[in-house]
Amino acid sequence: MNLLEVERLNRSFGGQPALHDISFTVPKGQRLGIIGRSGAGKSTLLRCLSGLDRPQSGRILLEGEDMAILPEAKLVLLRRRIGLVFQHFNLLNSRTIAANVALPLQIAGMPKAERSKRVMELLDLVGLADHAGKYPAMLSGGQKQRIGIARALAAHPALLLCDEATSALDPETTQTILALLADINRVLGLTVVFITHEMDVVRSLAQQVLVLEKGRIVSRGKPADILDANQLAAVLPPNLSQTPQDGSHAIVRLTVATQAVFTPLLHTLEQQCQASFALLHTLPNPEREELVDVVVQTDGLSVATMNALQAHACAAEVIGYVPAHS
Repeated sequence: MNLLEVERLNRSFGGQPALHDISFTVPKGQRLGIIGRSGAGKSTLLRCLSGLDRPQSGRILLEGEDMAILPEAKLVLLRRRIGLVFQHFNLLNSRTIAANVALPLQIAGMPKAERSKRVMELLDLVGLADHAGKYPAMLSGGQKQRIGIARALAAHPALLLCDEATSALDPETTQTILALLADINRVLGLTVVFITHEMDVVRSLAQQVLVLEKGRIVSRGKPADILDANQLAAVLPPNLSQTPQDGSHAIVRLTVATQAVFTPLLHTLEQQCQASFALLHTLPNPEREELVDVVVQTDGLSVATMNALQAHACAAEVIGYVPAHS
């Protein structure tokens, strides 16, 4: 069952397209990462998903209701099904931690006793129950973001949207916040959509990934596949072809045990395969930490060579070909 369905979404500013023909679905309980460079359209998309901005065309179905065309009064009610976690926390410094978490419940008109009970449940969930009477200025960045997450969960949302939620945090604190979001997703069954420009965040949290570029979805899939493709594209020769020409050299990716790169790997391959190899790059394997991907160029690719490579490595694949002078 899809919690969120986005169909052919378009949004422009001053005649300049920010989002173009965006379509995707998010099943209930999934963690979706949206990644892209600055200006790719991530923030515009998140504003549309949160109901803070309306597209020029297209549909945004949250639990079957089209946010793009709802009257404002009904949209306000539907927004309560959405929790927002911000990059810079957006806590009110004049209110205690408990009062910050209680704010959306107060606005919704929840009775005080019920509100207080819910606040303490949330503070306990994020591990800050003993900080209820403190003020934001007394907390670390990671603690502030935990409060921001607690506040976003206050009204029992179906969808949690995170806008660069860890980019203001140090790496160690980032990992604790990502672990908290994963736990919340698992325990509450909450659907999480987050935007980021950090590959490590995608690797740690996402189950599926969309890559935005100039307002378009240019890639989608599992994190390992997306990250692998991006890393590989960054190190391949620009004149790579999928068709071999007379005298062209083959570019081959070998997956080997990590310790193999500390041995005379190429020398061993040359002896076994009766061909010459040039090392182009090494990359971390996207799926297994104990393996590494080695990208090599060879002038002697044959069936026998590939058989020898496959026998020596965990995996071997031809990525393409380059002219002999490359």
